[in-house]
Amino acid sequence: MKTRAAVLTAPHRPFEVREIELDEPRAHEVLLRMSAAGLCHSDLHMVDGDNVVRFPIIGGHEAAGVVEQVGPGVTRVAPGDHVVCSFTPACGTCRYCSTGRQNLCNSGATILEGSMPDGTFRAHDDELGDIGAFCMLGAFSERATVSELSCVKVDEWLPLDKAVLVGCGVPTGWGSAVNAGGVSPGDTVVVYGLGGVGMNAVQGAVHAGAKYVIGVDPVAFKRDTALEFGATHVFATADEAADATRQLTWGEGADQAICVVGVMTEEVISNAFAVIGKGSTVVVTGVANPELLTVHVSGSDMVFNQKTIKGTLFGSSNPQYDIVRMLRLYDAGRLKLDELITQRYSLDEINQGYQDLRDGKIIRGVIDYTK
Repeated sequence: MKTRAAVLTAPHRPFEVREIELDEPRAHEVLLRMSAAGLCHSDLHMVDGDNVVRFPIIGGHEAAGVVEQVGPGVTRVAPGDHVVCSFTPACGTCRYCSTGRQNLCNSGATILEGSMPDGTFRAHDDELGDIGAFCMLGAFSERATVSELSCVKVDEWLPLDKAVLVGCGVPTGWGSAVNAGGVSPGDTVVVYGLGGVGMNAVQGAVHAGAKYVIGVDPVAFKRDTALEFGATHVFATADEAADATRQLTWGEGADQAICVVGVMTEEVISNAFAVIGKGSTVVVTGVANPELLTVHVSGSDMVFNQKTIKGTLFGSSNPQYDIVRMLRLYDAGRLKLDELITQRYSLDEINQGYQDLRDGKIIRGVIDYTK
């Protein structure tokens, strides 16, 4: 079948919206009619050449839609089901899934290549040849053929244009604080970066009972928004945040520092490591070019003060469980999703959406396929 999709043909080029050929689902695959896709900074890493991916590739890894067709052997969903897609597929049986670490499932080995687990592709173009789908999803497409391992069935009464955010940004940020950071009641948490992921790190820290949630971002609009999401203090610079943290904790330092900036740097991690106290944790969620070494800290400080630096993927969340759990928190009025969406765009406006993200004008933009 034919469908329209936003394709990257090489780094440092804009998305091209073009009509492509899409295969029908094979065994254990699902055809989705997309309802919405989130604009996440991770796709900019492909544009900027920081993610080593195979081109051409359809962008988008925060997806929600309706199942139109299923291939042989599909058991998780059926035609008509509403689903949110996890950018990390989960088979449920590999070493990592069976030990409660579904975010590390072995089925995700090809997400940067854009192929299905068997190494083949479902999107094609006469000029470009086989086209990958970022994170095995390619959410910037009106229709997509995806693995059932990426699909999480959600309650049909939930608006998919809001629910889409729990496919990546919300659990990644929320889980960075709650799961990876282990925030407890009374803790002091510093969040570096107040974009679509950082805002949910703020939400997670607040839900976990943190006494102080300190946000750091150079963009005033994002700082103001973080206060609406529960941050107790916000600052434009790491130095200002460090001074306030020392005062608020009587010199003890923060319990957790969550690093969720769009492009991770050595400076951010070093500031985070300096702001935490004894026995405390730095969580690194944001990424940079994998060839860059961004963690350089004093080993003596780490040992004598028993500090921890840890990475997290998908906020160490369990896609099949946590996506549903977070949507039910939203349904109960306990999790903000509507407020995360600053602007909606059509598929043809995708490059403008990402420029707005670069310019710090939005918290989360959403491609609305009804626009």
